[in-house]
Amino acid sequence: MPEPVDSIPRPRVVADGPLDATIDDLLRGVVEILPWEVALKGSSDPIDGIYTYGHPQVDGAMMDRLPGLKVISNFGVGVDHINLADAGQRGISVGNTPGVLEGATADLGFGLLLAASRRVVEGARYAQSPEFTVYDPGYMLGVEVHGSTLGIIGMGNIGREVAKRARGFEMTVLYHNRTRRPNVETELGVQYVTLDQLFFQADFVMLTVPLTEETRGMIDAVALAKMKRSAILVNIARGSVVRNDDLVEALSSGEIAAAALDVTDPEPLPRDHPLLGLPNVLITPHIGSATVQTRRRMAELSVANLLAGLRGAPLPREVT
Repeated sequence: MPEPVDSIPRPRVVADGPLDATIDDLLRGVVEILPWEVALKGSSDPIDGIYTYGHPQVDGAMMDRLPGLKVISNFGVGVDHINLADAGQRGISVGNTPGVLEGATADLGFGLLLAASRRVVEGARYAQSPEFTVYDPGYMLGVEVHGSTLGIIGMGNIGREVAKRARGFEMTVLYHNRTRRPNVETELGVQYVTLDQLFFQADFVMLTVPLTEETRGMIDAVALAKMKRSAILVNIARGSVVRNDDLVEALSSGEIAAAALDVTDPEPLPRDHPLLGLPNVLITPHIGSATVQTRRRMAELSVANLLAGLRGAPLPREVT
């Protein structure tokens, strides 16, 4: 007689959670989800997969604690928390979710740019406070976005989407990238410049680079000193691209005008961190891809990567 379906062993997957409802629904009854403590302590029984939801660190030592590991699936594009070299050496596939979140992240980046330039959050708080009793047309002046110069560092998929949005504001768009993108220059009318030229000329500097050894800490005291005193820094990349201490000093001294950050390092910042107390800083809690539609697509793609890897099939989106 055939074995009852309920008695067939399901693949065992370690996940950091809690997972959201969409992911739970997609995986329920398909795999056995084990708590993250198993990854930290190790297992004597085979573990088939790892699902990273909140970007926990995954290295070779962890992989070796999980015998039989086939696949690591990440909820999101950035995989700087996963040691790809260690995974490759062990023949473990790694999947992520490119192509589904670039638009939402670019929207958020431009929203931060607008909010910082026009003091939207500060204005909203004031308008709802007891202090707002008389309208003063000379109070809380911001700076204009339309017709200004935007410098994008990192002309990948997200940078390209940001450049599209900038066209609607008739901005001059400069960009710096590891490799020049002539096709994007032709399509969107953006101009390739050196990093120093971008710092010197941009009214807004937006970071959309992946976190690598080359980009870690690239926005330091030297870089900040090259920016206009009126410049606004927007980071939708990774927190570690910016050196916090240097940014605090630049903002406190007026070396740059303001910063709008969707990402920080660490994340979240300690509640007594100096950045949280500065009036010219706007911080959001890493919500670049946090829309209902995008998070649904991310869930579907990350689960598809996981299930393909468990079957030994090619991943729909494999990190190479």
